[in-house]
Amino acid sequence: MPTVEERPWGWFETLGSGESYLVKRLCIRAGQRISLQRHRHRLEHWVVVSGHGLLHCDGEDLEARPGSTLLVPCGAIHRACAGSEDLVIVEVQRGVELREDDIERLEDDYQRIRVVS
Repeated sequence: MPTVEERPWGWFETLGSGESYLVKRLCIRAGQRISLQRHRHRLEHWVVVSGHGLLHCDGEDLEARPGSTLLVPCGAIHRACAGSEDLVIVEVQRGVELREDDIERLEDDYQRIRVVS
């Protein structure tokens, strides 16, 4: 049974993993969004399974609706935003290092940006 990890924007759970891949389900609550971010060690492939919203990747916006897909290359600046209902995304990560600390937050609604001094 997957463990749900709560976040300020909603939650995620790991569905499976193997050598060089990790599969998660994310639920972004209505009206919330994840950080504007990038990753140094992985790419992500998002598939919207329910809800509506907006997917952003390197200056391009895509309407998020069931069946929408987005490939987020390694190093790409990206974000997902839920509209008036929860947005559920299945995310496949691929890379050599698949860790939660491989998130560089550029903007964050929940004050989670680390200031380097």
